[in-house]
Amino acid sequence: MISREELLELNERYGMFYNIADELPDGDFHFSAKDNLTTKDLPTTAGSRMLGTYRPPFDAAAVEALKKTGGILLGKTSMDEFGFGTFSTNSAFDIPCNPFDTERSCGGSSGGAACAASLIGGHIALGVSTGGSISCPASFCGVVGLTPTYGRVSRYGLIDYANSLDKIGMLAASCKDISKHIKKIIGEDPRDPTSCSHPPWHERDELNSIAVPRQALDGIPKEIISPFEEALCILKKEMGMNVEMVDVPMLRYAEPAYYVIATSEASTNLARYGGMRYGAKGNDLDMHFDRYFSTVRSENFGEEVKRRIMLGTYTRMVGFRDRYYIKALRVRQALIKDYERIFEIHDLLLTPTMPFIAPRFKDINMMSSLETYLSDRLTIPPNLTGMPHLSIPCGYVERMPIGMQFVAPHWEEGALLYAGLEWEKLFEYHAPEDRI
Repeated sequence: MISREELLELNERYGMFYNIADELPDGDFHFSAKDNLTTKDLPTTAGSRMLGTYRPPFDAAAVEALKKTGGILLGKTSMDEFGFGTFSTNSAFDIPCNPFDTERSCGGSSGGAACAASLIGGHIALGVSTGGSISCPASFCGVVGLTPTYGRVSRYGLIDYANSLDKIGMLAASCKDISKHIKKIIGEDPRDPTSCSHPPWHERDELNSIAVPRQALDGIPKEIISPFEEALCILKKEMGMNVEMVDVPMLRYAEPAYYVIATSEASTNLARYGGMRYGAKGNDLDMHFDRYFSTVRSENFGEEVKRRIMLGTYTRMVGFRDRYYIKALRVRQALIKDYERIFEIHDLLLTPTMPFIAPRFKDINMMSSLETYLSDRLTIPPNLTGMPHLSIPCGYVERMPIGMQFVAPHWEEGALLYAGLEWEKLFEYHAPEDRI
């Protein structure tokens, strides 16, 4: 079992934990929880000053399940504020550094989770994905990230970003590690109605055909395409897969539809933090209520949170709801139909995970908000449709990992893990130098 002193020393260099447990007793395995999953023994901030003093009285369902099966909670991992970000640089607290190069990002918003999974041997990190927040950091940190079907894991105890998009999953050094523990957190939970109507887990022992969308490869740089194409050759020659290029026309509309839906739901969720019932409170109670609420929110929300509140509020305004929000919901349904059409013929769909390797912090600082949003174009579609997906390492450029992302039909996580386990028999993952 890893010691608390070792964790503190590692965290001093990489900043993957916002908070580390005071005591680390012996257990069957150790795990961490993203800081938007409630924990009764540790603070839960969702990376925001607004919740800087919050001490939950209960554990999130996924945390509770792992504890009951012998898991020891090491700590809460760093993240973008309320999950709003691609690089884990929007946190009000620590910003995690990439385990392969501390001048680079871990990805987001589950950046701390991916960093912990990469650096701590045998570690299981609970992450949360809304538009790619498990796949993206998994790709940047060279680990495996499984995002289950929407509703497969109870969201009880999750501080939501967008209710119809949020999914709790796992990150670990290998598919083998995830396959040991993922079934411990799935299942029906009366505390979360979205988890109460799914079929049982379906194991797979054979896969035959993989689809690769042409639209997903447009504009991807050669340094990403080359290892991806090499991975396709391994899938064909070594694993005997039929790999076919396909058209998914609605992919081009997934990103704008996602940001309309996500920001609309986020602005609604964040309305509760007004300085009265939830979150930070103001000191001057003699203010007019509008000024009081505005002051508390201005002081305690970060810039990206404010930006998404404004975007989401705009798209829900009278006169704009049909033009943006309702249209985005129709795009989501059309994209689901595109996927279902492909899955009638093919077992899985495959794309690169991210269009570039983990960027340096100095380069992130020069990116516009639009450029940051466009970074997620490969991870957004399966998240928008609620389909399960798995990011696994498929190559390395300049010693930095590159990921590829399998997407499966709803409820077919077993197919993803089978593909990942077979891949790991043929491809050797690299570990960072400081793994303990």
